[in-house]
Amino acid sequence: MIKHRILSTFFGVAFISVCAFSQYPYESPTVDPLASHIDSTVKPGDDFFLFANGKWFKENPIPPSEQSNGLWQLIQDTINAQVLNLCQSSSALTDAPKGSNKQKIGDFFYSGMDSISLNKQGISTLNTDFAMINRIKNMKGVVDAAAFIRAVSGSPMFSFFVGQDDKISSKNAIFIWQGGLSLPDRRFYFDSDSAAIKIRQKFVAHVRNIFKIIGYDDAQAKDAAEHLMNLETALAKAARKREDTRDPIKNYNKISFKQLTQSTPNLDWAAFMKKVGLQKVDTVIVGQPEFLTALNGYLTQFPIEDWKNYLKFHLVRSLARYLDDRTYLESFNFYSTALRGIKEPKPRWKRVVEQTDGSLGELIGQVYVDEYLPRGTKQKLLEIGSAIREAYAERIKKLDWMSETTKEKALKKLDAIIMKVGYPDKWKNLDSVHVDRTSYVYNVMGANRWRFDYMVAKYGKPVDRTEWDMEPQTYNAYYNPSNNEIVVPGCNIIVPGFEHTLADDAILYSVIGGSTFGHEITHGFDDQGSKYDAQGNLNNWWTPEDSSKFYTKTKMIVDQYNNYIAVDSLYINGELTQGENIADLGGIMMGYDAFRKTGQYKNQEMIGGLNPDQRFFLGYALAWMVNERPEAVANQVRSNEHSPAKFRVIGPLSDMPDFYATFGIKQGDPMWRSDDVRVKIW
Repeated sequence: MIKHRILSTFFGVAFISVCAFSQYPYESPTVDPLASHIDSTVKPGDDFFLFANGKWFKENPIPPSEQSNGLWQLIQDTINAQVLNLCQSSSALTDAPKGSNKQKIGDFFYSGMDSISLNKQGISTLNTDFAMINRIKNMKGVVDAAAFIRAVSGSPMFSFFVGQDDKISSKNAIFIWQGGLSLPDRRFYFDSDSAAIKIRQKFVAHVRNIFKIIGYDDAQAKDAAEHLMNLETALAKAARKREDTRDPIKNYNKISFKQLTQSTPNLDWAAFMKKVGLQKVDTVIVGQPEFLTALNGYLTQFPIEDWKNYLKFHLVRSLARYLDDRTYLESFNFYSTALRGIKEPKPRWKRVVEQTDGSLGELIGQVYVDEYLPRGTKQKLLEIGSAIREAYAERIKKLDWMSETTKEKALKKLDAIIMKVGYPDKWKNLDSVHVDRTSYVYNVMGANRWRFDYMVAKYGKPVDRTEWDMEPQTYNAYYNPSNNEIVVPGCNIIVPGFEHTLADDAILYSVIGGSTFGHEITHGFDDQGSKYDAQGNLNNWWTPEDSSKFYTKTKMIVDQYNNYIAVDSLYINGELTQGENIADLGGIMMGYDAFRKTGQYKNQEMIGGLNPDQRFFLGYALAWMVNERPEAVANQVRSNEHSPAKFRVIGPLSDMPDFYATFGIKQGDPMWRSDDVRVKIW
C-alpha cells in the first residue's frame, strides 16, 4: 500500500465541504485563502512554497503540542471536533444497549478520559503480561511472547502480516519482514552526525527510565538499557536499508514452511503460528532472508534475559500512551520531544479522541457518514477522479518514448484502476470487540487483537477486493498495487478557507485532483507500482526498451531530490523518496491538464486578483501548506518515503514549463532548472 499523506493534527480555521454546495455557483469568499496567504517578501522563483504560504505561516506559529501546523492540521482539527462530539454524546448515554456502536464508543472514550483511574492503576495493568515474560525459560517462550505482543500492541523481533500475494493477487499470503526496532529506522543506530548521536544517548536514557517504571533498581535498569541497545543495534545492522525494501521483486522470496523452519531452527515457527491462530501453513513470503538468518543467530548469541527485557520494553513502548501520566510523559519526552521537537503533549481529549477513532474507526465511520459527510460526496469525488484518469490516458497516448505495445498495456491498466471514494458500501463487523469503562489499555489491546485476528483470518480465503483499509473520516488516501485501486475517503473533500460557498475548480483540481487523485493514480506507474499489471500481479508488462527508457527518466528525479538539503546538513534521500516524488510530479501534471478543460480555465476567470493558472499553482502549494519543526523534518528524512512538504511543492513545480511561464521563472532563479535536467516522465 502506498500512502499519500502523513497525518498530523491541527489548529483551526473555518472550512466548508465543497460538494454540499455543488448546486450553487461559485461566489468569491470575503478573504481569498490563496491571495491572503502570499508572502510578497519572497519571490516565486526563489521559493514558491514560502511565497504561496509564508504569510499564513507567520500568522499561525506551530502550537507547542504539535510537530507542524498547516492545511492537514486544519482539516484534522475539524474532524477531531466532529468525532469529539460523537464521543461525548455517546459517553453521556446511560441507556445505550450493551454492544451497540455508541456504547462501545462512549465507554472507550470514557476510559481514556478517566485520568484518576489511569494514574491509580499505573503500570499494574500489565503485571500479568510481565509475569508471563518472567516465566520464559527457552526460545519457544520468547517466540510465544513475541506473538502475543504482536497481536495486542507492537511488532517485536520481526514484522508479520497476512495480505495479498504480490504475484497471485487473488490469494492471501503470509509475509515475514525485518523489524523489531524501537527507533524509526536503522539509520538512527549508525548515523554519525551530532544529532543522531544525541538521539541514541537520549534513547538509552529513556529505556533506562522505562525499566525503572517497570520496577528495576538503578543498576538493573542501566544494565538492561545498555543490553537492549546492543541487541537492537545488531538487528539494525542485519536490516536492509529502507530504500532497498521498496523493490517488490527483490523483497519477494516465497519459500515453503518447511524451508522456513529448516533455515531458522532457533525460531520456533510452529509455536508462533499456533499462537497467532494459524494452522496448516504451507508457504510464506520472506522479505529479507538475511535478516531472519541473523535473527536466528542472535537468539542464542544474546542471553535469554536480554530477550525478556527486550520484550518487556516493546510491550510498554507500544502501550505507554494508554497508561498513567508518568509512563505516558516518559514516552512523550523521547518519541515526541527528542525525535520530533514537540514541546508539550496534546490535551487529553484530543489524544483520546484520536485513539478512539483509531481503534473503533469503523463504528465512528458509520455515524460520521450519516451525520457529517455532505450529500453527493461520492459523486463529486468520482467526477474529479474520472477527469484525472482521462487526462492520464491522453498523456500516455502522446508519449514519445513509449512503444505502442507498452502504451496499450498501460492504458489497459489505467482503465482497470478501481476508484473507491467516499465510504465503503459494507462495514466490518466489530460485534466481538469488548469495550467497557474499567481499563483504557485493555480496551486498546482488545481492539488491536480484533484487528489482528481479522487479518489472520484472511489466510486461506479469497481476497475481498471490496474491502477498505481506511475510514471515511481519515484524511489520507492510498494506492494498492495488488488491487490496482485508489482509495480516497470522503473527508478529502474538505477545503479549508471557504464558508458557504463552493471552492473554485482551480483549487479543486489542484488540491483534490492533483495532489490526491493524480498522485495516487501515478503510484500505479511509479518506479515500483509500474511492476504490477492490470490485475494487480507482480508481472513485467514492459518491453525491455521501454523499461530502460523509463528508468533513465526515474533516475533523473532521484538525482534532482538528492541535491535538496531538507534541514541543517541532511539531504533528501532521492532513492528512498522517488516513488512519492514521481507521484507528486505526475499528480500535478494530470491535475493541470484536467483543470484546463474546465469552464473557469477556458473563460480565464479572475478570482481574488489571480488568473486561473496562478490559482492552480497556488492551490497546489496550499495542498502542502505544512510548516514543520526542524526535528520533525530530520526524523522524516532519516525514516520516511515522503519528501518534506516544502519539496513536494518546489520539486515538481521546478519541472513544469507551465509554472515557469505563469510566474516568470527565469535562469538564475533558485527554482529554475535547465530543460535538459527537467524531469519528464508522464
